[in-house]
Amino acid sequence: MSRLEESRSMLAGRLNVSTGKFAVEEVDEPHAGRGQVRIAVRAAGVCLSDVHLIQGILKPLYLQGDTVTLGHETAGVIDEVGEGVHGLTVGERVLLQAGEIRGGSVLTRGVDYDGGWAQHAVATAGTVVPIPDTLSFEQACFIPDAVSTPWAAITATAGVQPARAVGVWGVGGLGAHAVQLLRMIGAAPIVAIDPLPSARERALQFGADLALDPEDPEFASLVGEATGGTGLAYAFDFAGVAGVRVQAARSLARWGKLILVGLTDQPLTVPDGTRFSFLEQQIRGHYGSGPEHVLELLSLVALHRVEFSGSVSGTLPLAQAAEAVRQLDAKENNPIRLILMP
Repeated sequence: MSRLEESRSMLAGRLNVSTGKFAVEEVDEPHAGRGQVRIAVRAAGVCLSDVHLIQGILKPLYLQGDTVTLGHETAGVIDEVGEGVHGLTVGERVLLQAGEIRGGSVLTRGVDYDGGWAQHAVATAGTVVPIPDTLSFEQACFIPDAVSTPWAAITATAGVQPARAVGVWGVGGLGAHAVQLLRMIGAAPIVAIDPLPSARERALQFGADLALDPEDPEFASLVGEATGGTGLAYAFDFAGVAGVRVQAARSLARWGKLILVGLTDQPLTVPDGTRFSFLEQQIRGHYGSGPEHVLELLSLVALHRVEFSGSVSGTLPLAQAAEAVRQLDAKENNPIRLILMP
């Protein structure tokens, strides 16, 4: 029987980026081409970036056509291996890197090409990473991005040193993991900032030393008290809000670094340029992570240095992807990661 004759349909969460229409619909199953594998998806994370894509706040740069299957956080089981692939076999449990380099450009899965909100997903073999049997699909799927992005921001972009004061603005899907990872590498004190009381409570559970409301009139003095009057050596914006960046910049110590992880199209404002220059402070942009950061995290998981069971806020069937998007956008029950189960 030919592959054409074997063609079957599957469910996929598809977004038309021109019209903004999102729906879970039936499409033809993909097959692994040369240098590719296909996985039967077992879990796929729902990220705020997915919400922003549906809302039109984010736009794909390299998408061919108008429609894409969403989902850049994906784990499952290899069920088809294409020609020319070595070292990967049918039945292996794997996660997929959130993107890859093609023709010198960084393309993101579920943005620039079809992602994991589907019953099956095709991936270039080099983006497929085996995972141990002890790591659940629900926890594995979001290591690329929800965990690897803050890890890369902390270790590569900021170069955080132990026993240095750190501020984390926004304790959602990325910020909550940032607090956990900062605690692991010895940053101290860790100050978490979020307007939601439940997020502040979660930050303390994940290892923050202090959790503050950004609207607290005593905010500046509380940060000063926590840092011995010096300010923050590192401030991370995981919220992507212009006002956050102003407040974070004002909280920096001499030689302090402001790391911009959350995405926004709003202008960046330095509240006091002379002071910023006099104190030799820095602002650094950050985006995503590299394949090496995912591998580092899997090593840490294997050594029981970190685990992410507390990050799975709920699971929904793939058919209810739109409901998962609504819950995340509304911050219903303050989720870290909602997981779609095809």
